[in-house]
Amino acid sequence: MEVPQLILGNSNKRFSGVTSTMLQTLPEVQKLMPLAVMGHHHLPSGTPTIRFWELVSLRDKTRIFHARRNDEMIQALAARKLGAKIKIIFTSTAQRHHTRFTRWLISQMDGIITTCLAANSYLETPTNIIIPHGIDLERYQPPVDKEKAWKSLGFPGEFGIGIFGRIRPSKGIDVLVDTAIHVLKNNSKPTVIIVGETTPKFRDYQNRLQAKIERAGLSKRIIFHGKQPSNALPGLFQGMSIVAALSRNEGFGLTVPEAMASGCAVLASHAGAWQDIITDGLHGFTVPVDDLKATQASLEKLLDADLEKMGSAGREHVQMHYTIKREAKSLVDFYQSVLHKESSD
Repeated sequence: MEVPQLILGNSNKRFSGVTSTMLQTLPEVQKLMPLAVMGHHHLPSGTPTIRFWELVSLRDKTRIFHARRNDEMIQALAARKLGAKIKIIFTSTAQRHHTRFTRWLISQMDGIITTCLAANSYLETPTNIIIPHGIDLERYQPPVDKEKAWKSLGFPGEFGIGIFGRIRPSKGIDVLVDTAIHVLKNNSKPTVIIVGETTPKFRDYQNRLQAKIERAGLSKRIIFHGKQPSNALPGLFQGMSIVAALSRNEGFGLTVPEAMASGCAVLASHAGAWQDIITDGLHGFTVPVDDLKATQASLEKLLDADLEKMGSAGREHVQMHYTIKREAKSLVDFYQSVLHKESSD
């Protein structure tokens, strides 16, 4: 194994959004900087790994440790206390007030990254840089023909309005259902497709929504499609003309740039990074969290808009600002700036 200049924390055995974003950038970062990952969970075959005591033994020159969780900050601080020569960087995506202990951990970092302005607003220790997440433009791309892509999915209606994510109140599925019940009564063309897993804890939540849909006589036009395999998601995005993301809270929210890259107009709440990403009227619309009236009005505007033009503008915007390569390059540039500061101090 090449001696790493960068150590990536990977402490969570359960696959999470944090794990996903680390794994997406890993191949591109690895092209730019020798690295090793502390924790073998979910890694692609052949990824270099490093154990805690191996990290402690790295004392010849300064390296970067990139933490994305509290326990990874603790691991890095412990390793440094035991002699590891490392600079510790932390990425904060949480849009909530941190505990006193987390605030203390963050205050011990050598560099702070946030992913959007909203996450930055919750930090007491000033951030050094905002680096938004990127997406894979080869995985998410527009279809040659949106109408054919929709028809290939086999749903009724002339075009699709999709929402992607686990079925739970925090994702605002109920906001879309209530909006769709109001809007679809006066518009027979769209069908709403709800894609995502329902865990036992939220089965009653889905059942209540489905009962409401049935009472409105819209069971064939507002469809719970369930959890889908990862390889089916790009095709589902391609088939949608509009993608809604109406979360009540969100860390970053990759659904929106994935949808835009797939040639979809978007309707998103003021959560995650979505206000940073979307230009209202150009790519779609953003609405206040839980604002049913604003959501209905914006969806009605979208249904009268040139959705193909909005989708094309969204794709172009993501190509310019929200790619994995761009994110990886920004991360490595920041790592190098921290190392350069160390060598010049």
